[in-house]
Amino acid sequence: MDFHFASAWEIVADKYPNRIATISDDKPLSWKEFERRASCIASLLEEHGLGADSKAGLYLHNCSEYQEAQFGIFKVGGCPINVNYRYKSDELVYLLENSDAEAVFFQSCYAMRIWEIRERLPKVKLFVQIDDGTESLLKGAVDYERAIRTHQPLPRRIQNPEGVYMLYTGGTTGMPKGVMYPVGQFAQFFLAMGAEGRGIQPPENLAAYGDFLEQIDEPPISLPACPLMHGTGVWLGSVAPMLLGGTVVTTSKLGLNPDKLLTMIEDHKVTDLVIVGDAFARPILGALDEAEKRGTPYRIESLKQVASSGVMWSTEIKQGLLRHHDMVLADVMGSTEGGMGSSVMTREAAASTAKFELNEGVAVITDDDRMVEPGSGEMGKIATSAFVPLGYYKDPEKSAATFREVNGVRYSFPGDYATVEADGSITLLGRGSVCINTAGEKVFPEEVEEAVKRHESVEDCLVVGLPDERFGERVVAVASIYESAKVSPDDVMGFTAEHLAGYKQPRQVLFVEQVRRAPNGKADYKWAKGVAEKGVSEQAVAQ
Repeated sequence: MDFHFASAWEIVADKYPNRIATISDDKPLSWKEFERRASCIASLLEEHGLGADSKAGLYLHNCSEYQEAQFGIFKVGGCPINVNYRYKSDELVYLLENSDAEAVFFQSCYAMRIWEIRERLPKVKLFVQIDDGTESLLKGAVDYERAIRTHQPLPRRIQNPEGVYMLYTGGTTGMPKGVMYPVGQFAQFFLAMGAEGRGIQPPENLAAYGDFLEQIDEPPISLPACPLMHGTGVWLGSVAPMLLGGTVVTTSKLGLNPDKLLTMIEDHKVTDLVIVGDAFARPILGALDEAEKRGTPYRIESLKQVASSGVMWSTEIKQGLLRHHDMVLADVMGSTEGGMGSSVMTREAAASTAKFELNEGVAVITDDDRMVEPGSGEMGKIATSAFVPLGYYKDPEKSAATFREVNGVRYSFPGDYATVEADGSITLLGRGSVCINTAGEKVFPEEVEEAVKRHESVEDCLVVGLPDERFGERVVAVASIYESAKVSPDDVMGFTAEHLAGYKQPRQVLFVEQVRRAPNGKADYKWAKGVAEKGVSEQAVAQ
């Protein structure tokens, strides 16, 4: 198929030039202007020698410029590289070197960090600075807006659907890895997903794409609450709605501000909100509850769907959201290495925490390569054969371990474990890389975290394993509690005893002011383990 992100978005811009493509910090940009600016960026890239298969880093917060630069990179046949803005110097150098980045787009607030590392990046030919009012232009860098003013739009070209697109994932352990896909198939995958959600057939080729767009009565207005630098934000929150001719609303402000998000939903009539599990949903629910108590409830009638991926999203929080507004809550089980299943909940249709319906081509396979029988209670790794990545960029060893054949079928094994219920649905257990082995029993932190968070006083929680002379490892919870709560660690441990088997229960609970998570809501288990080790050590000294 001749599909490609750049070609598709060019068609949207031609067909709906005056429709809004992006709204960044309340500033709207039409599709015509969005495409023109991206074309000027493409001219800048080509001027500096970037072309087919060139890589360019996006060291940016959520903003229109992130999406414009991404579009421009696609226009020259290149590959955008997502850069985690929390990375320090050595991590940035590793990522940009590993990805073979030839250009870096960065915000002014990161100018000094770029200055620190630029001599360690001999492959980078071009640094492009986006003014956010914090630092003056770095010597040798190109000003983003000036580049758009001084360059003519790059003439359009036929794109290669076989080119490589990749997204870097840090996972829970190890250095970040670039997961590679053929760009045409990847764009087609998200287009098909959007078409299915609207009950229409995806186009067979690029020539039919314009007619396909005409079938969409109400294009989505999407708000990615999580960072575009991660898969959930950029895929579900940006590229997927844009392939449907929609609008993407962003704020460049860092940190989760639920009142800001809800105000943006009101102001811009957002139809689709993208979050990452309870880490986002719980504060949003709290803000909705508080506004209702004040007698000034948020008007979120435009919201049709909230989609989440990557972190546990509990039934209790979903029920709380549905009390405020009837909408579709789509819990997507997936990772950068592949989509595996989903759980959809509405007011009429309940759904259990961590229970998912499998996508076509998904199986649960034991560590010795047997298919898990439904209802057996046996545990296995979730694997998908539906759309398997090409591999990890420049890492054949990890590629061979994650993307491999079982009984003649090539699967992707992202690392999640699950059991298969008698009805064919699965119950997600968690990542094997953070699994706790206590007295020979496997304990998945997510299950324990969910039980701890059900306590009315607990705001958030992460669970880790610490060495134990008797059991090998013991379960330790690091939790934050609500400001006005009066609860002891023993209270929380007693509560979990009502919901978990004995070997899964936390042996210790440590309270912290705030549980640390990545900007995309995912658990920071390295931090949690350090806190647990220090807390347990201090307790031992005190005794």
